[in-house]
Amino acid sequence: QGQLVESGGGLVQAGGSLRLSCAPSRSIFSIGAMGWYRQAPGKQRELVAAITSGGTTSGGTTNYADSVKGRFTISRDYAKKTVYLQMNSLKPEDTAVYYCAADAPVHRQVVDGTDGDYWGQGTQVTVSS
Repeated sequence: QGQLVESGGGLVQAGGSLRLSCAPSRSIFSIGAMGWYRQAPGKQRELVAAITSGGTTSGGTTNYADSVKGRFTISRDYAKKTVYLQMNSLKPEDTAVYYCAADAPVHRQVVDGTDGDYWGQGTQVTVSS
């Protein structure tokens, strides 16, 4: 852990928005799929959103957990090797620690929601009712 650095978490009221960002803390030569997991107290870690590597400059296929479809949007900046998660219409059940993850280009762990080659240390998102 610690190869990626997240930012943008915090406390927000229900219905509000937050934008999470994630970038490498050190030089990572090549990154494939990137994504966001979350883990709430007493619950298993779940994949929230992932985006594949569509090329070297743009594109990528996205997938989302059913619980966030229509509310969250994942995007990436290839030049900065950065991934973003725009979270709108937040609900108290979105409260969790959010972890950024990324894969080496040959792996599909993030896309499949099983793991990742690179991880961040997590950022807390708390949604009050």
